[in-house]
Amino acid sequence: MTATSRTRWRRFRYLANALERRMLIPTTRLAALAGAGAALIGAGYAVGLGAAAFLLVNGLLLVLSIIDLSLMPRRKSLKFTREIPEKADIHSPFEVNLKVESAQRHMALKLEFNDDVPQSFLAPERKVTALWRGRTAEARYTTLGKERGRYRFRLLRVRMRGTLGLWMKQTAVELEHNVHIYPDLSGVRGILSSAQNHLTLEGKRIYRKERSGSEFHAIRDYVPDDDLRMVNWRASARSRNLMTNVYRPERGKSVILMIDCGRMMGVELDGRTKLDASLEAALSLAAVALRQGDKVGLLAFSAHIKAYVPPGAGVAHLSALTEAAFDLQSDFVEASYNTALQYFMKVQKKRSFVVLFSDLDNYMYEEGLRPLLKRANRQHHLLLLGLRDEVLHKWTLSDTKTRQDAFVKSIAHKLTLDRRDYAAMMEAEGIDVVDVPVGELAWTAVNRYLVVKADDLV
Repeated sequence: MTATSRTRWRRFRYLANALERRMLIPTTRLAALAGAGAALIGAGYAVGLGAAAFLLVNGLLLVLSIIDLSLMPRRKSLKFTREIPEKADIHSPFEVNLKVESAQRHMALKLEFNDDVPQSFLAPERKVTALWRGRTAEARYTTLGKERGRYRFRLLRVRMRGTLGLWMKQTAVELEHNVHIYPDLSGVRGILSSAQNHLTLEGKRIYRKERSGSEFHAIRDYVPDDDLRMVNWRASARSRNLMTNVYRPERGKSVILMIDCGRMMGVELDGRTKLDASLEAALSLAAVALRQGDKVGLLAFSAHIKAYVPPGAGVAHLSALTEAAFDLQSDFVEASYNTALQYFMKVQKKRSFVVLFSDLDNYMYEEGLRPLLKRANRQHHLLLLGLRDEVLHKWTLSDTKTRQDAFVKSIAHKLTLDRRDYAAMMEAEGIDVVDVPVGELAWTAVNRYLVVKADDLV
């Protein structure tokens, strides 16, 4: 029955649902017995006992079928449950537990499960089966989400094989569960669990500038190479030991994460889309900034504003940012920086550190973007982050054996130089531009934030 038939004609839809939920299916064992019975009936007709053989074979099959079906539990007496986590990281395996319960004991029943796994999930490699044990039957399988977003598990289809193995009952049960697939948050969890002075991300030590900032933090013992201007003479006189003041960057600053969700961000680099890499880097930066006592907001856009979360403080605010961003998808339109920046400057009056995650080509070829960036940079501190295409970078280093190789290499050099020239031009106007490989995006964004914070540029 096709999907079109189900939606267009109620009788077809009812018939399809009825067959799916209440179907009795003969097994290969029953087919083998029927074949053997047909041969016996043929032999009976050969000796003049065909009618008796026919009645005997069919009567025996009928009796065995009735016994087999009577030993199977009724569908209404069964309780089906599915245990599944509500949240999981992308490409992180998780376990789904399926369970069937009955008020009565059943023996020698075998169950086959066909769960309603979303299309973008990893399907179970083998059939999901279980044997009835007392009053319950339980099965498990492992799956994972290959794409971020909101997904729903709805129908659970079950087949029960009888004790004699002649018939199977098929039923479909409504068990709705919503699963949210998040970006890879392993870096964020590492930041939140690491010590304050030993932050690491992607296996690299995050930059931390010592003895910087303007906010008084603490007094400690003087050590060689400390700035003599930082010596606290009053505390030194009281303790009779040389003491020095320790300062830290001012807390409570605003960090705004602007995420491009336009057409170019759906391109894959190193096995994941640019948008996936940007989201993971943005949430890592948010975790660091919130731990540093700053406020973090988020603005996602394509041709229109897709999501906006006002700046908030505290590690708990990270959940609000994650919920707003985890299911963002790239649209098949060009991103409108004019719309995004004008909206941002309207809602955010306080000076902020603004990190724009996009593709450098979008900055280069967006008409009218440069004056708008200069205007925004006068009120805020901008950082433009672009993702470098490693394939293009490798072409600039490739050997030239043929004319085609030389042509490809020259075009790759031209595009690479254009990106460098644009970055140099924007930096000359006071706007930071960084073009990095996808694997270094999060680490670079966090380090740039810590440098800006240590130098009190916001």
